[in-house]
Amino acid sequence: MTRKTAVYTHGHHESVLRSHRWRTAANSAAHLVPELRPGADVLDVGCGPGTITADLASLIPGGTVTAVDAAADVLEEARQAVAARGLGNVRFAVADVHALDFPDDSFDVVHAHQVLQHVGDPVRALREMRRVCRPGGVVAVRDSDYGAFAWFPEVPGLDAWLDLYRRVARANGGEPDAGRRLYAWARAAGFSDITATASAWCFTTPDERAWWSGLWADRTTASAYAALALEGGHTRPDELDGIAAAWRAWGHEEDGWFMVPHCELLCRVP
Repeated sequence: MTRKTAVYTHGHHESVLRSHRWRTAANSAAHLVPELRPGADVLDVGCGPGTITADLASLIPGGTVTAVDAAADVLEEARQAVAARGLGNVRFAVADVHALDFPDDSFDVVHAHQVLQHVGDPVRALREMRRVCRPGGVVAVRDSDYGAFAWFPEVPGLDAWLDLYRRVARANGGEPDAGRRLYAWARAAGFSDITATASAWCFTTPDERAWWSGLWADRTTASAYAALALEGGHTRPDELDGIAAAWRAWGHEEDGWFMVPHCELLCRVP
């Protein structure tokens, strides 16, 4: 059963923003890039710290990106990221994807990356994105699927991490295995012209392993996710410490490999 709102499981601790700042149009929105045109009006839903937003803005000369997020504080960081690149075609607003404060048919492209897994009603969110997209436009979404994550070697403790994360996310009103559900959600939202693809992030070099394992170790003990896990009675502090240690152990494995699969949709509006 879904609900209109959900708690954002990750929060905006530095360890979370560390990963969000790494995201670009190339590594996180490649399915959308060929659809972008000069002069387009783009809505970037759940823009976070704005790195993808800035890339989108640079790819539509003469166009405008409207970047929205539910958290006002992270929008300030997005403003700084856009300003640092000298981009003047981005505007910002606080918004709830379930009830976007824009007229019908406002945008040529509506984009959301890693958003639908965190909302209370993803079908309603997709309907709203469809409502504000112009005929002939496209709604582009991409979400990971935690249940399909894969890693090697099987360090003791990471299975416990995945089980805990999925329980906490669902208790907060989200769906961590969103990727596999995107197509069904889009059909339920009224889309019929849907192109579905998949891609993945892979972390395997020493630097990549250190970065990925370090940010998850920090999230496990210091982020809003850690607090929610404890407050919800899902775990104990010593268990979180053990999971963080497992992440660091995996990061030191010379044969370490981690895959984060993503499902992607381009939904065309007739």
